[in-house]
Order: sequence, then structure tokens, then C-alpha cells
Amino acid sequence: MADETDDDRNQAPMVWALAVREAEQGPPVAELIVEVGAELHTELVEAAVDSGFTVAAGEPPQTTGTIEVTDDRVARLTLVGGRQRWEPGSRVEATPGWLAAAEARGIAVVVILPPQTWPPGLVELATGARLDAFTRSLERERTAGRVLHGTVLVQGTA
Repeated sequence: MADETDDDRNQAPMVWALAVREAEQGPPVAELIVEVGAELHTELVEAAVDSGFTVAAGEPPQTTGTIEVTDDRVARLTLVGGRQRWEPGSRVEATPGWLAAAEARGIAVVVILPPQTWPPGLVELATGARLDAFTRSLERERTAGRVLHGTVLVQGTA
């Protein structure tokens, strides 16, 4: 069996999405939602826990993680004090709203999903149906205790 390299990690199935949610106080909150394939999920969860992530219930804790933004796109998620880097397999463009929320707070919430949380065929659904299907799937995984979250620093938004 060959050793896994950073290039191999980049080729693994990954789904990254950005969201902006309203906050009870202050500016909106930037979120990065990350799902990796089953072969990398355990490694990502271990790195996230080592960085201070917890099961997604209540407010997300501060962590040692960092999101790096370059040229209005998410370039990487760094965990475990900079020792673990995760990069999306394709461009993750940051909207002006996400960039503004990340810059206003200097942080974002990262949500780590278990494999196959994104329902099959989600992209083909109409916007409202897509949101409903994803929300149901996410809530099912969150209720089961399989979703992690944490607050990370965002670098490079300016």
C-alpha cells in the first residue's frame, strides 16, 4: 500500500460549501461546511477534535483552526495548530456576503459533516427543495451526534 501524500488527500471526495447566517447580535456569521469521503473522515475528525471542535450542539467553541482565503476563494482549512492542512478539490468561491461576514468578525464557524450527509441528486433539485433536503439530512446527522463544529480564524479576507 502506498503512503498517502498531500496530493492524494486533495483528490479524495470532498464537498465544501459556504453559508452566511444571521446572528442574534452583531454582523452575520460566515460558515464553512465540510464533508470528506469515508476514507478521510476519521482523520479529519481526529484533527478537528485535537483543534478543539465539539459535537454540534450549542455555540461552537473557539479552536486552533484557520481558514485561509486567497483571491476570493477558500484556499485551505488548517487544523491542529497548523500541522494538518485540508484543501478543497475544486475552487470554493467566496461570495461578497461571506467575505464581508468573515472580515467583520475575523472568524467563521466550520461545520464538519459525516460522509454522505449531502443527499444524492441534491444539485439537480430546485433551490427550495435543495435547501429542505439538505436541512433534513443535516439535522438527522446533528441529532445523532455525528456533526462537529468550531470557530476558526479567517486569514486573507482583506
